[in-house]
Amino acid sequence: MGLYGVLNSGVSGMNSQSNRLGVVADNIQNQNTVGYKRGSTQFSSLLTDSGNGSYNSGGVTTVVRHEISGKANTTATTSSSDIAINGNGFFIVKDEGGKTSLTRAGNFVVDARTGDLVNAAGMHLMGYNLASGTPVPSMNSYNGLVPVNLASMAMKSNPSTKGFINGGAVLNSNADNLGGDPTPPTAANPAGNFTSATNFNAYDNLGNPVQVDLYFIKNSSGNWKVSAYDHKAGTILAGPTALTFDGTGKMANPPKMSFNIPNGQPFTFDFANVSQLASQFVFDGKVDGNSPQAVDHAAIDTDGTVYAVFGDGQKAAAFRIPLATVASPDNLTPRSGNVFDITPQSGDPRVNFANVGGRGSIQSNSLEDSNVDLGNELATMIASQTGYGANSKVFQTGTEMLETLVNLKR
Repeated sequence: MGLYGVLNSGVSGMNSQSNRLGVVADNIQNQNTVGYKRGSTQFSSLLTDSGNGSYNSGGVTTVVRHEISGKANTTATTSSSDIAINGNGFFIVKDEGGKTSLTRAGNFVVDARTGDLVNAAGMHLMGYNLASGTPVPSMNSYNGLVPVNLASMAMKSNPSTKGFINGGAVLNSNADNLGGDPTPPTAANPAGNFTSATNFNAYDNLGNPVQVDLYFIKNSSGNWKVSAYDHKAGTILAGPTALTFDGTGKMANPPKMSFNIPNGQPFTFDFANVSQLASQFVFDGKVDGNSPQAVDHAAIDTDGTVYAVFGDGQKAAAFRIPLATVASPDNLTPRSGNVFDITPQSGDPRVNFANVGGRGSIQSNSLEDSNVDLGNELATMIASQTGYGANSKVFQTGTEMLETLVNLKR
């Protein structure tokens, strides 16, 4: 039995070194795979009962583990949909069959068919849709998660609700005192009754521009009035509102004019920073809102919020990407697509947002590298080759001894 045990031990040793070489080969070929976690082999002895007068050779069993919790460097990219996790946690992805997995690989691109963010294996990045309100992550499940879809962040308009003086506004203190209320030109009175006039575009609920005309009139030194008119309809929207200046040309209590934008929202214009000086009429105002615009690109914040960035630079929060953690990440099971499955040994997923509960932050325009060290893998390969050769020598020697034993019978 001892000689056969030697042969079995030699075969077992060669098999274990073959497994080790296979893991090294996987590591080397994935050294440039985004978010790949290197595998390593661990050996455990298999011993049989032996008496004092004899020894029965055992063998060795191989366990493959992946250093999923191992850290890796990040590389900067030019794509805003490339994201990396700076710290603990995993992205949550779902394949076409509906199976949910975890990954550290954040090389996502927009699927031209669906508009979803998908990784190199075609798996969909999952997040919470902010259109449904403030998300509340489930403690131990993926409830409420939907694919992060950039196509849903299509053209959008924002109705105007406020206006203000952007740079400055000056009313000419040397203008004639006209008196009365400001009125625009009409057929009955082509000249109107005003000292100065300006206008701005506001936006209604559908994104249509609505021109609002502002007419100013000087009643006396330091006393002005302003009214707002709907340019298209010629009707008054608000006013007249008094503007009163002190001896230095400043207003002690700048007024606000409120009215409704036609087919739009309640609107308020703040006349702070309007002054009266011996200067030509200047009026530099700013109004919020915008006409319908297409999404120029998506931006992802460190807390996982996905913003639609429109052509004028305005941003609208659309999704929020959560991160999942498990109690023992190294016990997750790797599978195709550079993703990991939950196991009883890893523990259930715990879902929350970046920077919460020890989770890392999300870094856009970045990708996590593989944690494979090519130098270490080559050293392991050489050691495995040496071990394989030594075990093959054991098997060869055992075979020669067995032949000698068989020849004794002849």
